[in-house]
Amino acid sequence: MNRQVVEEFRANGGKVGGFFEDDNIVLLTTVGARSGQPRVSPLVYFEIDGRILIAGSFGGAPKAPAWVHNLRATPRVRVEIGTEAYDAEAIELPLEERNALYRRVVDMAPQFGEYQAKTDRVIPLFELARV
Repeated sequence: MNRQVVEEFRANGGKVGGFFEDDNIVLLTTVGARSGQPRVSPLVYFEIDGRILIAGSFGGAPKAPAWVHNLRATPRVRVEIGTEAYDAEAIELPLEERNALYRRVVDMAPQFGEYQAKTDRVIPLFELARV
């Protein structure tokens, strides 16, 4: 599914249909923590106070998505939003800041509150800061 979303995103200037149709989508290219290979993940992003944030929700699964592990190992990433691409540093937000901003994420997308309720782990928030 990711490959189709990535192809559609790139072919349509950052617009996609289906599951992600009404969401803000970022293509995040990370370096695989084990493989060292580039990995592209289409993710929902949130723009809050001029910051680009992504949440490692994995739909509330007990384990974080692979891209979270990749970011923790190598925080330098490539970001694609719309037709723009740039290098960024993924900064995991400290718990207090994460908690304050996660409430705002839930206000924008209530399903993220449901994801947090489904798991015991704290769903991390990362800022994608342009470098």
